[in-house]
Amino acid sequence: MLKPPAQNDQSPATTKERIVAAALETLKEEGFAGTSARAIARRGNFNQALIFYHFGTLNDLLLAALDRTSAERMARYREAVRRPGTIEDRIRMATDLYREDLQTGHITIISELIAGSLARPDLGPEVVARLEPWVELVEDELSGMLAGSLLGSLLGGVIQPRPLAFGIIALYLGVDLLSHLDHDHSRAEALFETAGKLAPMLAPLMGELPQDPDPGSGGEVS
Repeated sequence: MLKPPAQNDQSPATTKERIVAAALETLKEEGFAGTSARAIARRGNFNQALIFYHFGTLNDLLLAALDRTSAERMARYREAVRRPGTIEDRIRMATDLYREDLQTGHITIISELIAGSLARPDLGPEVVARLEPWVELVEDELSGMLAGSLLGSLLGGVIQPRPLAFGIIALYLGVDLLSHLDHDHSRAEALFETAGKLAPMLAPLMGELPQDPDPGSGGEVS
């Protein structure tokens, strides 16, 4: 039976958390190309054999790191979208969340893994699968916004939330990746600024439809 290398008396859960944290920091600071088992172990100050004992492969560790940052950001997003607000509020919220993604390094991590997975066919599908909850989150939000709105009524048979949600996630990832490659986030900020300017024009279309008059009143107003 495989035994973990002698390291310290930390519990397995704590050790795994340290390894994942070190992997996240290595991805942020050294990128995918520099995130080797040796580099992660050096940053976390532990024996690199612990990586393979607890995770099996480096890919599995990188996916665990993606799971960690995604879970943390998903919790933040779910909290934010539960708040009521206008479309202008939603765009401001999306802008703030993007800036948080940037500050926390989430954008760097996912961009590095997407770019790195192009050279690793076994890693790519796993990364894509982990984007599915984000598509579902946007789909649910779009469904709620369109339900009962004038835009939803006019385009109910044309606009389907699912492909639109996929397109929004693809756009977000594309903006992230390009911004990460040239270290220029001004264009992403400009995109949010443009959306903010369009919001007042979209607001009437996203408003709730007027309710039918009371059937008992015959539609007449006294």
